[in-house]
Amino acid sequence: MTRTPARVLLAVILAAGTLTTAGCANEAILHEVTTAPSPSAVRTTPAAHASSAAPVLTPAQAQSALITDVDLGAPWTPTQGTATWRDSLLKAKTNIPDCQRLLDALYADELLGTPATTQAVTTLDDPDDDAQLRYQVAAFPQADVNRTLDWLRTLPQKCANFTATTTRSGVQTIQVTEATLPEVGDAREGLHLTLTGTTPEGDQSTLTLDTAAVRIGDDTITLTNGGPGTVPADATQQAVRTGAQRLTDVQKQGRVQV
Repeated sequence: MTRTPARVLLAVILAAGTLTTAGCANEAILHEVTTAPSPSAVRTTPAAHASSAAPVLTPAQAQSALITDVDLGAPWTPTQGTATWRDSLLKAKTNIPDCQRLLDALYADELLGTPATTQAVTTLDDPDDDAQLRYQVAAFPQADVNRTLDWLRTLPQKCANFTATTTRSGVQTIQVTEATLPEVGDAREGLHLTLTGTTPEGDQSTLTLDTAAVRIGDDTITLTNGGPGTVPADATQQAVRTGAQRLTDVQKQGRVQV
């Protein structure tokens, strides 16, 4: 039998070991490649980080959603200036937190808070009754609006009858009741306030104020309709009904993605 020289055998063993090592390395590389995540699984597109904010009305759309004096008919006209009763009666202090919050919101014309996006406002006067109606279209987060509407619903109980000290007209007795609104929009709430007191001249005074807030999708309409004596409720009803339909029509025209 022919014997293989030791040097040759050693060379064969070393060569086999080299091949085995290389094979293991290649297998490891292959495993790494085939088990790595695919590019589609790890690539992040710009759209993944895009804002998820709801579309909003443009300024022109919000403006076109407002009501006008024509919608309410005579004697309503475009305003001639801020009503004098706003400073003399709504700028008032009380020690009841929820009632103070309501007075502050009415005086600031921010029943739902400060709009974070597009808004449009109009004000109309009824010279026959010295009444003034302020109407606003604005966008708020739905959750915030719903929380505020829930709070407004509690006020006919929390603020049914309280007193507040005004800056110009002394102490006022204020009554708050719920106001009936047309069944429009996704959510709504209305309040009816009566402020009675005595003028600096000693005369009895009365201010009636209707306020309403309606959410329609991601947009809202709010209004206040107030004046000395009795303010006809039909103007509030008509403004809410007409305004809700107009805003719905504007929404159908399309919105802008923010």
